[in-house]
Amino acid sequence: NFFYGRNSKQLVKKKLTLPLCNDSSISFNQIELISRNKKIVKNKIVDLKNIKKLPKKIKEKVIQDLKKITSKRGFLGKKSHVIMGVINMTPDSFSDGGKFNKGINSLKHISKMIKDGASIIDIGGESTRPGSKTINQKTEWIRLKNVLKIFKKRYKKISLSIDTRKSDIMLKSIKYGADLINDVSGFNFDQEALTKIRKYKIAKVLHHMQGTPKTMQLNPKYGNVLLDIYDFFENNIKSKFKDKKVILDPGIGFGKTLKHNLTLISKISLFHSLGFPILVGTSRK
Repeated sequence: NFFYGRNSKQLVKKKLTLPLCNDSSISFNQIELISRNKKIVKNKIVDLKNIKKLPKKIKEKVIQDLKKITSKRGFLGKKSHVIMGVINMTPDSFSDGGKFNKGINSLKHISKMIKDGASIIDIGGESTRPGSKTINQKTEWIRLKNVLKIFKKRYKKISLSIDTRKSDIMLKSIKYGADLINDVSGFNFDQEALTKIRKYKIAKVLHHMQGTPKTMQLNPKYGNVLLDIYDFFENNIKSKFKDKKVILDPGIGFGKTLKHNLTLISKISLFHSLGFPILVGTSRK
């Protein structure tokens, strides 16, 4: 139950609502409690004023999660949200493959996306469309290197995101000023990736994908897509990402049916209780 703008700010001031991500221009006065026991999922709507009436263990967990939901998202700085522009330096991506993967065209397109409001530019040299095959890192780097060498010289204030699954590409990109590593495999493709980049303390996108780009759309199945991905995020944050410089991406279109995608989009506020920024890559999916 969200409130917006001036009305929201007044309600927060009166302590009738809580601000989402420390932004008083959007706030809420109810929470949804979701529980799962094997295949049975139950949910319950609770007003903020009634949290104190909850059983002790549940109340403690809710209070802990509310601190995360209302906390500021560090990666975004002073902004509540930013736009990521995507450019594929590939001949075979489903959205813009071959359109902007050559020299001057790529730089023109990057400049246009920044002019249109993008604060992050995500650059990839390997297509991860459904059915795509893995390419070798030499080919991937050849596609990326010329743009990366120029990017930070030309766009100093724009965050540079690198879309790759390979640790060597990550390391080379960091040397050219990359601010964010966006690995669609959730850092599972290259088992050495997190170890190799750990010392740089760079921000990372924890992306969910079922299977690989080649197999992900071959009948994807979940017990409960929302809770399965929530558990994936929570378990990986605890076991892999000690520096907590994480952005969560539920992976719209990556091993999901249309129904799965719509469920994630409509219920995406659940992931705020993990306390990290959320990246939604809907593209043209």
